[in-house]
Amino acid sequence: MPAAPRFSARTIGIGAAVVTVGVWTAFIVIARASAGRSLAPFDIAFARICGAALVLLPWGAWLVTRARAEGSAAGSFFGLSPLPLRLTALAGVFGGLAYALLAYTGFFFAPASHAAVLMPGSLPLWTTLLAALVLRDRITPLRALGLALIVLGDLFVGGASLLHALDGGAVWKGDLLFMGAAFSWACYSIVVRRHGLEAVRATIAITVFAFVTFVPAYALLAAAGLVTSRLASAPAGEILFQMLFQGVGSVVISGIAFTLMIQYFGPVRSTMITALVPGLSALGAVAFLGEPLYWNLVAGVLLVTAGILFGVQRSGAAGGRPVPAVAVAGTPGGRIDG
Repeated sequence: MPAAPRFSARTIGIGAAVVTVGVWTAFIVIARASAGRSLAPFDIAFARICGAALVLLPWGAWLVTRARAEGSAAGSFFGLSPLPLRLTALAGVFGGLAYALLAYTGFFFAPASHAAVLMPGSLPLWTTLLAALVLRDRITPLRALGLALIVLGDLFVGGASLLHALDGGAVWKGDLLFMGAAFSWACYSIVVRRHGLEAVRATIAITVFAFVTFVPAYALLAAAGLVTSRLASAPAGEILFQMLFQGVGSVVISGIAFTLMIQYFGPVRSTMITALVPGLSALGAVAFLGEPLYWNLVAGVLLVTAGILFGVQRSGAAGGRPVPAVAVAGTPGGRIDG
């Protein structure tokens, strides 16, 4: 039987980047459109986690069972997570819970065009600062210039909404939530790099943590009437769509692709590669949602995109080294360089 074709690290890294950019762009447009339909923000997070869990929990249980059969004391969270308890909780808080809850709530206050600038725009800013603080990465002059442009672009968008905060406007709340979501995902990417987490195992672990902690708590609070939930009255087709796109698409496919991208490019350059997301998402918001594209939003998109592109540039030994590709089925020990 001929051996299965093996893709090079470069092919896997570039392919993962393309998938990540495509899903993230669709995520922004679809999440904002979902805010105008039946479900509450935490309902969408609930559907996201349950949809991902249908795929990833059995996968995680299989990986743990196989590891234990080979004599490894692996796994946590009732044998569903292939990572130790501490790492599962650490990655799960940022990548599984905080990001989803902050982002989905933000779409109920601010338009998709704001998310298009502030989420992918703030992500390289937070990631670079965290990498410098936690991992002692060096911020090169070009990267510093890129960050300055990103901050300026964020101010063009978020600053305008903050000026209207005293007038009773609520858009600024969404803008702050978007930046908080970006910070949470940056924290997750640093955890992935620092501990050398493999793509599938990391994605399974954050889903297990979110499922075990958030799903029962939210179900009980909703049943008791302590939180507002519209799951009981929402159309079944809408719930199923959110489970498929937000869960399988945004978590399983995009999560694994993002982590593979980190393994090849490193966390800082990976987030910089998302330079296409602000522009594509803003255009998608105009084309599919009918949102106006004001001058400050155009300026914000251009500045953030330019900042990301500047940040991608590196000189000499700066930045990370490509690493060998790891099997998608999950071989432990994949290195993640910055």
